[in-house]
Amino acid sequence: YTVQKHGAQKRASGDPYFSHPIEVAGLMTELKLDQQTIVTALLHDTVEDTVATLEEIEDLFGIEVARLVDGVTKLKSSSHNKQQNKAATFHKILTATLADPRVLIIKLADRLHNMSTLSSLPADKRIVIANETMDIYAPLAGRLGMADMRWRLEDLAFRELNPEQYKGIADLLTE
Repeated sequence: YTVQKHGAQKRASGDPYFSHPIEVAGLMTELKLDQQTIVTALLHDTVEDTVATLEEIEDLFGIEVARLVDGVTKLKSSSHNKQQNKAATFHKILTATLADPRVLIIKLADRLHNMSTLSSLPADKRIVIANETMDIYAPLAGRLGMADMRWRLEDLAFRELNPEQYKGIADLLTE
C-alpha cells in the first residue's frame, strides 16, 4: 500500500519516497514493537503526502492503525503562519500520545530517520530541524526512557549544529 500510494515520489536525496517509511518501520522492529505499530510506521506519511485517506486506511488496516496514523499526521496548512501550524501539529501529536504512547515512538523514529538524511536539504532547513531535534525530540525520547534513541538524535543534531566540534570529538574517539 505504501509503495503504491507514494508511487514515483522522491525524497530530497533522490531516493524513492517509500524507502523512508520502510526505514521507520525497521526502527519499530528493532524496538520489538507490535504489528499495528510497524504497519503504522509503514503508513505514517501516506495521508500527509499522498491521496490516501484515513477512511481507506481504516478499511484496509483497522481502526487502531488509522488512529495511530492520524496521530502522527501533520495538520494541513491553515491560515496560521508556519510556526503556529507547527505548534498546532505538535499539540496534536502530544494529545494523541496521551491516548497511545506509540504515536510519539513512531514520531521519534520518523525524526531519527529524517535526521540521518538531512544532508540533502538546504543548510537553513537542516539547522531548524537539528535545533528542533535537540530542543524537543531528543529530550522526549529521554523522558520515555529511550536513552539510545535520545543519544542517536542528539548525535545527529550535534553533528549538524556544531560540525567542527563534532569532527574533533569523532577524531579523538577514533584515536
